[in-house]
Amino acid sequence: MIITNIETVSGKRIVKHLGLVSGSTVRAKHVGRDIMASLKNIFGGELKGYTELLQESRQEAVERMQQQAESIGANAILNVRLTTSSVAQGAAELFAYGTAVVLEDDHV
Repeated sequence: MIITNIETVSGKRIVKHLGLVSGSTVRAKHVGRDIMASLKNIFGGELKGYTELLQESRQEAVERMQQQAESIGANAILNVRLTTSSVAQGAAELFAYGTAVVLEDDHV
């Protein structure tokens, strides 16, 4: 499946729009990560625990979006965007969304 943040894919044409697809995950901070983050705030440096948490969250949200697109017959998702929002103290949602389409090779 092609997943991209642009509107078109070179050499391919959109033959069917299937609509908006999305995937999300809500993650809470881990107490151990919070302690290490507090120390990093004092001494400086990358908050690797949070970096890993966000990477895992992005991957999970995109995978869920892709599963939804596959279930309706898409072979690509265009205009993909990612957003985050706080849903509770210490918890955040990562939301991925895009336009599910069917692409076909241009035969010129």
